[in-house]
Amino acid sequence: MTPTDDGLTHLNDRGEARMVDVTGKDVTTRSATARCRVSVSAEVAALLQAGGLPKGDALGVARIAAIQATKRTPDLIPLCHPIAVHGVDVDVAVVDAEGGTVVEIIATVRTADRTGVEMEALTAAAVGGLTVIDMVKGRDRGAAIREVVLLEKRGGRSGHWTRQP
Repeated sequence: MTPTDDGLTHLNDRGEARMVDVTGKDVTTRSATARCRVSVSAEVAALLQAGGLPKGDALGVARIAAIQATKRTPDLIPLCHPIAVHGVDVDVAVVDAEGGTVVEIIATVRTADRTGVEMEALTAAAVGGLTVIDMVKGRDRGAAIREVVLLEKRGGRSGHWTRQP
C-alpha cells in the first residue's frame, strides 16, 4: 500500500483513483458491525411485529437481502476488494428509538483476509434497510432510512475501533 505524497492510498501519483494493492499485507481475522435504522409508521410497526404485511415476512426478506448484499459489495463499491466472506450475521428487529419506531438492521461480517469488511457490513445494513422500505412502501410512503453507520471493526493494522455514543 503505497500512499501518494499527500498520504492518500487510493490515488496514484497522478491523483487518479486506484484500487490499493494489498498483496503485501498479512492475512488476519477481521470483523465489522454496521447498523441501519429505518423509520416506519406506528401502523407498519404493528404489521411488521404481527407478520401482517401484504408482501409477507419483511423482516426475514430484509435479513436475506442483507446477507446477499454482503457478497456483492465489490460489484457495487468500485474500489472494494473482492474478499472471502467467512461469516455474516444479520439481526432485524422493530425497536423504539429516539424519535419513534424504527426497523433496526445490524449486520456483522467476518473474514480472514488482507483487508477489512467494513464496507461489506455497511452494504449489508443499507440494503437490508432498502429492502424494508420496498416491503412496506405500499402502507408507508414515508418510511425512510435514518442512518447507516459503522458500529465496530476488529482486526487489521488499525486494530479495534468502536463508535462512541
